[in-house]
Amino acid sequence: MRLVTYRSGYKSARLGLIANGLCIDVARFGQAGGIALPSTMLDFIDLGPVAPTALAGLLDKADPALLVGASVPKGNVTLLAPIPSPRKNIFGIGLNYTEHVAESARSLDTSASLPQEPVIFSKPPTAVIGNGDPIRHNAGVTQQLDWECELAVVIGQTARNVAKDAALDYVFGYTIINDISARDCRRAGQWIVSKGQDTFAPMGPAIVTADEIGDPHNLQLTTHVNGVEKQNGNTRFMLFNVNDLIADISRVMTLEPGDIIATGTPAGVGAGREPQEFMWPGDVVECTVEKIGTLRNPIVKA
Repeated sequence: MRLVTYRSGYKSARLGLIANGLCIDVARFGQAGGIALPSTMLDFIDLGPVAPTALAGLLDKADPALLVGASVPKGNVTLLAPIPSPRKNIFGIGLNYTEHVAESARSLDTSASLPQEPVIFSKPPTAVIGNGDPIRHNAGVTQQLDWECELAVVIGQTARNVAKDAALDYVFGYTIINDISARDCRRAGQWIVSKGQDTFAPMGPAIVTADEIGDPHNLQLTTHVNGVEKQNGNTRFMLFNVNDLIADISRVMTLEPGDIIATGTPAGVGAGREPQEFMWPGDVVECTVEKIGTLRNPIVKA
């Protein structure tokens, strides 16, 4: 199931389901089928497994007439970030691919040793933007604006001290996050200023539910800047996989429905290239994750 937050014309943001070239308004579709369904992504996630089950059942048996007043062609809507305003900071995972550890050690003075535990930082909700929204480049703050394509996990159930082998049961779905980083804004080893600036968390274009993704540990990730490939990796090379990350974080703090974990990036970031490459106004960056789609954002002058 491919779920989006969308806007049609000047109307407020709504929860949509992408199917058969249509964007189906979930709340209106539910109302037409006699089922109460919410109009926002977070409210839908809060309902737990019953919500996607009810929606899928309605879609399977729906008379086409039910769709007439509850959908518009996908091309006629604007997709926003799937969760435009997360309730909490996004959990970011650093140095989670072997080759990225090596390139970071060469260019960013991080340790060349593989992490023994997940390296965790955060990005505030104010950093989130959607597919097509501009990433702001403030030349007075950074001269090293970089890309990082990442698989992002969306939590579906409250998770405390979760066992690794049960961790995927707590996942609602997956999306893409481009972990935009101002490499010259790190402070005494801390990353939140580098990674948490406004517009530095492009997200989308959709959340694909966990049942449709299946195994999250064999998904191809690529990044293109101005059409040129920069990253090409696979989630099977994560040092700490999704199970590990959920188990580790939930051991020390509660994960709640709607929480987001950006799982790290493979090699090929701009800072790790020789010579180094960074993004500037006029550039366009595209992050693609298999089974989810492509997240595309232009860079503009702040």
